[in-house]
Amino acid sequence: MYTIGIDIGGTTTKIGIVDHTGKVIRKTTVVTLDYPIITDYVEALHTALQPLIDEVGGKSQIKGIGVGAPNANFYNGNIEHAPNLPWKGIVPFGKLMSDRFKLTVRITNDANAAALGEMVYGIAKGMQNFIMITLGTGVGSGIVVNGQLVYGHDGFAGELGHVTIDRTPEARLCGCGRHGCLETYASATGVAITAREMVRKATGYTLLSQMPIDEITSKNVYEAAVQGDEVALETFRFTGKILGEAFADFVAFSAPEAIVLFGGLARAGNLLMNPIRQSMEENLMPIWKGKIKLLFSQLPEDDAAIMGAASLCV
Repeated sequence: MYTIGIDIGGTTTKIGIVDHTGKVIRKTTVVTLDYPIITDYVEALHTALQPLIDEVGGKSQIKGIGVGAPNANFYNGNIEHAPNLPWKGIVPFGKLMSDRFKLTVRITNDANAAALGEMVYGIAKGMQNFIMITLGTGVGSGIVVNGQLVYGHDGFAGELGHVTIDRTPEARLCGCGRHGCLETYASATGVAITAREMVRKATGYTLLSQMPIDEITSKNVYEAAVQGDEVALETFRFTGKILGEAFADFVAFSAPEAIVLFGGLARAGNLLMNPIRQSMEENLMPIWKGKIKLLFSQLPEDDAAIMGAASLCV
């Protein structure tokens, strides 16, 4: 038997069929933005998936469809007020999909899907208590306590990227409309902003000054840091310090065995991990010092979102 995983992004939707070991054996994509009408989008998914389903023996071989999407509500199957998707308001996505495919459909937000994938197929396999942190354009999180994802009473618990870590008048504006969220400092976007601020203040030479300041990306910062550029290294130290402080707070409410990092920014490796670890240990209560593992995801990045979504139906 197989499961289907669908990862809905603001630009592209990744689709795959996953076997019982977690291997993505068939995959394709749909351009999300090409379908501003939700029923047209669901039809496009059906058109893209049907040949893949036929290749594995038809619908009788499919356990169900798992979907990871921004602002997806596990309880009711809706996508609710997702700012980066073309469909506004409350979209009954689960029902639309189950009606069209005649299969069981389960949805959750993308970071929760990543946590499930890590628990079923990745480095958190066998763990009952851990936190998944996705470091990409934003900061997402999935919290697992006693082997269960934390959804809260309304299905939207666990938005750790939107805890406030800066309450000064200069706090950065977040896409959620609030100021000073962790996401504005610790995402790939936040790293780029930090680097630009540091380049403007720098008095010595930095590789990052060799390009237009407003075009600096987190990838540029990483490349400069690898070459020993002090401004780039300080950017990662600053980011790691903020993440470590936040992680110490997260530990206090769920006492996880591990915090698992995933996403493009996590590819910075020890440039980011070392300052996170130092900062977290400095800020942990004594009862947790030395107990919390910091780990990088072991899921293949190209397939991780599909695997995570598919694990909803395992």
